[in-house]
Amino acid sequence: MALDLSARDIERAKFAFSIYDFEGNDTVDAFDMGSVLRSLGLIPTQKSVEKFGGQKKKGVKKLKVEEFLTVFSQAKKDKDIGNVEDFRECLKLYDKSEDGTMIFDELKHILASMGEKLELEEVDEIIKDCAVPPDEDGFTPYGIFLDKLMAGPYKEED
Repeated sequence: MALDLSARDIERAKFAFSIYDFEGNDTVDAFDMGSVLRSLGLIPTQKSVEKFGGQKKKGVKKLKVEEFLTVFSQAKKDKDIGNVEDFRECLKLYDKSEDGTMIFDELKHILASMGEKLELEEVDEIIKDCAVPPDEDGFTPYGIFLDKLMAGPYKEED
């Protein structure tokens, strides 16, 4: 297997893989692929996870560690991810006062309708966990929101 991974990356990936090996048979359900990648510090979109073989349902496919290392290597090279600074620049577009705040309802709208669209229940959960409640004028600081969102922890998907 020709991987562009350091020995340290391989060791970390095998450790993360072992955590998600719930049955103890040296496999991980492809449903958990995104969670394993995120535990390794990557931020793949759901579309990327599916491109790498991740599944939307449990029990459809199992991965062996060698297969996962190949996926991890590809995911590390994937350019279809963002980082906190990319997201901060996007939200600055909604910062009309240039004071680090945006309209709270615009933040909810962005989460629900742009990029990988989220269900309203998902938006509400993210807002509850990461956003500061709006002030009397309806504004919220988007920097705090992004910092909390990007810090995780990422809840296990059902």
